[in-house]
Amino acid sequence: MIPRYSRPEMVAIWSPETRFRIWFEIEAHACDALAELGVIPKEAARTIWEKGGAAKFDVAKIDDIERVTKHDVIAFLTHLAEFVGPDARFIHQGMTSSDVLDTCLAVQLTRASDILLADIDALLAALKRRAFEHKDTVTIGRSHGIHAEPTTFGVKLAQAYAEFSRCRERLVHAREDIATCAISGAVGTFANIEPYVEEHVAAKLGLKPEPVSTQVIPRDRHAMFFATLGVVASSVERLAVEIRHLQRTEVLEAEEYFSPGQKGSSAMPHKRNPVLTENLTGLARMVRSMALPAMEDVALWHERDISHSSVERMIGPDATVTLDFALARLTGVIDKLLVYPENMEKNLNKFHGLVHSQRVLLALTQAGLSREDAYRLVQRNAMKVWEHGADFLKELLADKDVRAALSEAEIREKFDLGYHTKHVDTIFRRVFGEA
Repeated sequence: MIPRYSRPEMVAIWSPETRFRIWFEIEAHACDALAELGVIPKEAARTIWEKGGAAKFDVAKIDDIERVTKHDVIAFLTHLAEFVGPDARFIHQGMTSSDVLDTCLAVQLTRASDILLADIDALLAALKRRAFEHKDTVTIGRSHGIHAEPTTFGVKLAQAYAEFSRCRERLVHAREDIATCAISGAVGTFANIEPYVEEHVAAKLGLKPEPVSTQVIPRDRHAMFFATLGVVASSVERLAVEIRHLQRTEVLEAEEYFSPGQKGSSAMPHKRNPVLTENLTGLARMVRSMALPAMEDVALWHERDISHSSVERMIGPDATVTLDFALARLTGVIDKLLVYPENMEKNLNKFHGLVHSQRVLLALTQAGLSREDAYRLVQRNAMKVWEHGADFLKELLADKDVRAALSEAEIREKFDLGYHTKHVDTIFRRVFGEA
């Protein structure tokens, strides 16, 4: 985790203090269930909660113990026993380290998911507000980076809203899938601990029991979770790249907010660079890169190995912290985005009506020409615009073959800009509903 790209609430989930507190809660809830079953004294379970719950775990001391034991869970249990006293012998009855580690990771990832879902909600709110603001702001749509046909800037933002709505749905499912508890003991057979203990701990922590844990929770769940984060990151990049292109000097249809006192370049005082969206592109690459090792973690040896452990210690914090920061940054970009309708109109008209070529093509086919002949007539006039800066409408009106099929009024009618935006309301209803 790099402080530059981190936010405190998400970072706190992955702190050693939080991790050890979750470990304690897992152990203490398990003791409650064991006490109900009569495996350990109920008074011992109460003592564990009272003394362990009031304890302030010393991270440095646990690290010192681990340097000797070479085992993180044993180091923690040794430290916990210092607070609990003799009743500490009842802690971790019938459990294995993965019961604690995997269940803790599930808690951390579900908490991280809740923050990410709130981040997406904030982004969706900003996109919706700006989409309605620019619902009728006509701009040129581009394919291959080249002028295609008119659309509106609001439709562009509505598309982003729909995309992040899908991202939210995927993350909800990924959260549900990862919210899984395993308290099943060595190789997951419950030989030394009753399934009821797992059910009790799961309920207390807002998780569900893993049907077959094989000592570890199967890593296909984690692979899907981090893959989902990668898809969300890709959607962040798609919108960031759109803004970067629109901010180019020769386009300048939209621009990141440039605050008072901000500097764009150490060498060139005139510069206003899309630094935030460029940063988002880089952050998205990092989040996506963490999906592959999560997928490689699925193939563990037999009932378990720990080849996944080092991977998850890195990608758990890094992927969630980075995506949290990226989503918040993107929300800020959209919220303050500078939009230039005048430049959109100027760029739309840059090629003197070429954007209406398809309407003329279709009109000629409706008038009886073959598609091949109609395409040839329209293209030969369009190329004059590309190559010589001619006016498309004038060229069509002067073309005797075009005029043989279409009247002047019919040709001029095909240059109506409103034709291209007549279904914007339908698109918005599909995305945002009737409201």
